[in-house]
Amino acid sequence: MTRPTTRRGTRQRHEALLALLRDGTTQVEELAAALSVSPSTVRRDLGRLTADHRVARTYGGAVVPEAFHERPVAESALLNRQAKAAIAAAAASLVPAAGAVFVDAGTTCAALARTLAAEHGGRLAVTRGLETANALVEAPGWEVVILGGRILPLSHGLVGPLVDLALERLSFEIAFLGADAVDPARGVGEPTLEETAVKERVAARARRVVVLADASKLAVGDAPAWARLPAGWTLVTDAAAPDDLRARCAAAGVTLRVAG
Repeated sequence: MTRPTTRRGTRQRHEALLALLRDGTTQVEELAAALSVSPSTVRRDLGRLTADHRVARTYGGAVVPEAFHERPVAESALLNRQAKAAIAAAAASLVPAAGAVFVDAGTTCAALARTLAAEHGGRLAVTRGLETANALVEAPGWEVVILGGRILPLSHGLVGPLVDLALERLSFEIAFLGADAVDPARGVGEPTLEETAVKERVAARARRVVVLADASKLAVGDAPAWARLPAGWTLVTDAAAPDDLRARCAAAGVTLRVAG
């Protein structure tokens, strides 16, 4: 009589564990406290869920791999806010003393823009994102240029031939790119070829390319379109990144910076 009850209890704990992971609780100690079990029990459960391909292990925890899904920007802004703030702080330290800066569309890049508005000034910022432009437009010392084009309703990013025309006349000391999916070997994944084309053109006009992506973007399914980036680009992510990320970045020639 006890074995079916035990198995049922384990299944229920696994489902509760998966729900916590989806909500952004990724560290073993936090998961154990939330479930009122020991860390060793959580590690054992994560081991089983990893073997079943239901989670991907990270340093000190795990994340749930997701199918590729483009969220509206308002929904995305509510997810992984602490991780995005940490990534923004780490990325801000990479901004050079002079030269034009490109800051992409997306909620992580908008977090960077808010950080830059408070800490840096006296230079040109170019963007294709409405939230990014709004974060910088009233900041002292910043001259803000938003690329013309068609506004995508989900990401609030601009695409199209007008973006291409503007980029032909610009160059950047550093470009910060957002992404819906990231793979060190493939580059950045996006919902459309239009968006990957913009990112490739921006990267070609920049002296240094930095991709900002929280750990959830490293564990999504295959994106419809991928942008190849110049050799030697940098990835800034958070401490919930997968265990094998550093080795994968090294093999692809990508510089990894882990925030927090």
